[in-house]
Amino acid sequence: MAAPANVLPTTVVGSYPQPDWLVNREMLSKVVPRVRLDIWRVPEPWLEQAQDDATLIAIRDMERAGIDIITDGEVRRESYSNRFATALEGIDLATPGQVQARSGRETPVPRVVGKIRRTHAVEVRDVMFLRANTDRTVKITLPGPFTMSRQAVNAFYADADEMVMDYAAAVNAEAHDLVAAGADVIQLDEPWLRQDPDAARRIAVRAVNRALEGIKVPTVVHLCFGYAALVPGETKPVGYSFLPQLAECVAEQISIEAAQPKLDLGVLEDLAPKTVVLGVLDLNTPAVETREQVAERIRAALRHVSADKLIPAPDCGMKYLRRDVAFGKLQSLSAGAAIVRRELAG
Repeated sequence: MAAPANVLPTTVVGSYPQPDWLVNREMLSKVVPRVRLDIWRVPEPWLEQAQDDATLIAIRDMERAGIDIITDGEVRRESYSNRFATALEGIDLATPGQVQARSGRETPVPRVVGKIRRTHAVEVRDVMFLRANTDRTVKITLPGPFTMSRQAVNAFYADADEMVMDYAAAVNAEAHDLVAAGADVIQLDEPWLRQDPDAARRIAVRAVNRALEGIKVPTVVHLCFGYAALVPGETKPVGYSFLPQLAECVAEQISIEAAQPKLDLGVLEDLAPKTVVLGVLDLNTPAVETREQVAERIRAALRHVSADKLIPAPDCGMKYLRRDVAFGKLQSLSAGAAIVRRELAG
């Protein structure tokens, strides 16, 4: 399906609130799972059917809210990264390692004990289900190779950069299958680029380019400062330690959060000629923005980037909101973008 024809198309970063009847939200509020975590309230024989039903809820909410480029809400995932990362060969899940999460907590993570390989499709059914149940442009997200390498303990590779590139090859194989299954947009989530900027400068662009090699649909790289639900707003920096370098990668779009951290939007000029997916919804507060508040945040961005290079979105971590709050914020996102769209049309 072709991308939306209108200027300032709206999208989501990836996730949407999972129903309380599907997941233990209290458990999710304490940790972002890196290994498999039993958050599910529905027993295994009926879990896939329940996830299908919850995915339909997410799809319909995004459609009703007027979002142009939708996802499946990542409803089937315990976190944005662990579903794919734990499905790869070379991972020992029985004896996980430990790393310090961005929140400061020690977190169990996959332990790499062999060469990283993708042996089977992981998210293909997700895309097929999404594609079969909407006529909107659909985006699917994958954890980026750099981030997965930082969310694992390396007990195999003598060269850590070789591990990153093997992750990139695995992501690339999955991305090709997702496009064949109907994905209109492929997004790589790379929040850990800003956690280790020295290593990112050395390997990240090369890894992103390998992960997206040969992909013909629009591609996105997403960065963030950590979920608002888990990382206090006052601890977030006002700028990215690794961002302008992504102007050199093959992805057409760079996705960043800006509303909660009150990002200096001058950084958007460093990303030319990329399209910017910009967070204009603050997920640190349950207060639903007015359409005019959203419109003003979009206008502020347009002082630094042209309208044809801007896609308004939420900040990341929408899954942690109440569903009514998430839906209300998406409605305001659509309405605010429509206000600015009319202004641009004169």
